[in-house]
Amino acid sequence: MPGDSITRMGEIPTAFLERHLTTFNEAVATGDFGPLVELFAPDARLAFAGLPIGPFDGRAAIAAAYEAQPPTDTMTILEREADEDGTIVQQFSWSADDGERSGEMRLRVTGEQIEQLVVSFD
Repeated sequence: MPGDSITRMGEIPTAFLERHLTTFNEAVATGDFGPLVELFAPDARLAFAGLPIGPFDGRAAIAAAYEAQPPTDTMTILEREADEDGTIVQQFSWSADDGERSGEMRLRVTGEQIEQLVVSFD
């Protein structure tokens, strides 16, 4: 399948998700979040469940959010699955949490871009 993108409900675009994880961790290490922001669709939404920040709508707002408050920990994906509607659910651990679950990311991916990312923390 070209680009390993979601084309059917419940399908997981593994190659894209690995690229997202690698790009995120490289951004944390280098401080350059530009390549990470480019993985978002122009009209994407980034939200944080249960936190009084965001949501951030559009690449410019997402870029500004990463610039204003950049993450400082890399992450590891512990588990991933796809909901019936095609939303990808990834359980993750921050490097500071030594492999313990830190939270969950819920992604909607179209083609090779993130349409929506909702992050919640434990």
